[in-house]
Amino acid sequence: MNITKENLDALNAVIKIDITEKDYKEKVDKILADYRKNANIPGFRKGQVPMGMIKKQYGQSVMVDEINKLLQDTLNKYLSDEKLDILGNPLPKPSPDFSWDKSDFTFEFELGLAPNFEVNLQPKKAITQYKIVADDKMLGTEVKNLRERYGKLKPLEKVTKTANITGSFKNEEKEIDKKSTFNFEKIAGKTQQKTLLNKKVGDVVTLKTKGLFEDDHFMQNILGVDHDLAHGLEIEVSFTIEETTETELADLNQEFYDKLFGKDEVKTEEELKAKIQEDLEKQFVQQSDQQLLNAVTESLIENTKFDLPAEFLQKWLAATGENPVSEDEAKEQYKQSERGLRYQLIEGKIATENKLQVNYEELVDYAKGYIRQQMAQYGNMNPEEKELNDIANRVLENQDEAKKLQDQLISQKLLTFYKENVKLKEKKISFDDFIKEVYGDHKH
Repeated sequence: MNITKENLDALNAVIKIDITEKDYKEKVDKILADYRKNANIPGFRKGQVPMGMIKKQYGQSVMVDEINKLLQDTLNKYLSDEKLDILGNPLPKPSPDFSWDKSDFTFEFELGLAPNFEVNLQPKKAITQYKIVADDKMLGTEVKNLRERYGKLKPLEKVTKTANITGSFKNEEKEIDKKSTFNFEKIAGKTQQKTLLNKKVGDVVTLKTKGLFEDDHFMQNILGVDHDLAHGLEIEVSFTIEETTETELADLNQEFYDKLFGKDEVKTEEELKAKIQEDLEKQFVQQSDQQLLNAVTESLIENTKFDLPAEFLQKWLAATGENPVSEDEAKEQYKQSERGLRYQLIEGKIATENKLQVNYEELVDYAKGYIRQQMAQYGNMNPEEKELNDIANRVLENQDEAKKLQDQLISQKLLTFYKENVKLKEKKISFDDFIKEVYGDHKH
C-alpha cells in the first residue's frame, strides 16, 4: 500500500491511496473461510461447500467491505500522523473508469485545509465595554416598588389616579370573562382614563381594547386571551368595578430595612439605595458581558483576514447533508455558515495558543457550581460534597448537557482573556440607554 499527498494550493490537497491485493487478501480469505465453515447450502454438508462457490457468492462484497475499512483506517492514521488541520472531512474523488473487477485499486480524496492566519486582538477602533449603572430614576422606582410590596392596602370610595382597580372584563363574541386587578397608571389612553376616573364599586363602564394598556402582553394577561388575539385586538369590553384600593407605601424606617435585608444591615435611605444599586449592577454584569463577547466576536471576524477553501466546503456540505442539495443550495448553505466557521477557527486558535481548553476536572467543578446555585434556589444552601460530585457526574454523562456546560465554561475563559488582552474602552451607561444603544434602531 502506498499513500501520497499533493498540495493543489495553500487550502486544497488530494490524498492518493494505492491498494494492492496483498493488502487485503489475507483478511478476505479468512472471512471467506469462516463463511465456508458455517454456510448452509442445499446439496452440501456443512463446511463442505466448494470455496469457488463461496468466492462467487460472497467474494466481491467481502473484498469491498475490507477495502473500505482499510481505506478509513489508513486515511485517519495518515491525517493524525501528519497532523493535518483539515476542514470538514475528506471527500472521495469520483473516478469515471473505476471498477471492482480488479485486484489493485487507486483511491483519491479531496481535502480542504485550514488556513494559516494571525489573530488581531488590537483593532484600530477600541471595542466599547459597557458598565451598566443603576441611575437615580431606576433606584427611585425600585425603592417605590419595595415600599408598595410591603405597604398596606386601604379601600377607596372611588377610582383615583393611583388606585388599584379590581373588576371583571366581559365580551361575549370573543368569550372574554376575566376578573383582574391593575393599577390606574397602566391605562394608556386619556379617553379611557377619563371613563374610569371617579367611578365607584358597582359601576359598569365600556372600554375599547385598542391602546387600552401600554403593553399588549399586559393586556393578554388582564383579559385572559391568547397571545395572537391580544396583538392588535380592537373590540369593546364591559368592565364591572368590584373593588378600588390604594397602596399606602411602607415607611422608610428600621423595621422596613430589617424586613428587606436582616437586622441592622441597612440603617438609612442612602444605604438602602446603595444596597439596591449593588444588587442591580451585579445583575447587569451578565448582560454587559454577553454584549462584550458579541462585540469582540464581530470585531475578530472583521479584522482577522484569511481565505477558506470555499469550493471544497460547498461540495462537502452538499455531500454530507441528510438530503441531496443542488449546487446553488450548497452555495447558500455555505454563505449562511461561513461567519460561524470563521469565528470557530479564530476561537480555536486563541484557545490553543493561550491554553484556554477545558479539562474534565474543571468541567466537574463548573457543573458543581451550577448545581449548587440550583439547589440554593430550593433552600438547600449546604449540600454534601459527595452529593454534588454524584449529581455532576450524572449530568456530564448526558453528552448534550456536557457540551452545553463546556461551551459556557469556554465562553467564560474567552471573556476573561478578551478583557485582559483586547483593546477596550469603558463606557458607563444607564440600563435604558444601554438597551437603546445596543439593541435600538439608531446607529452608534
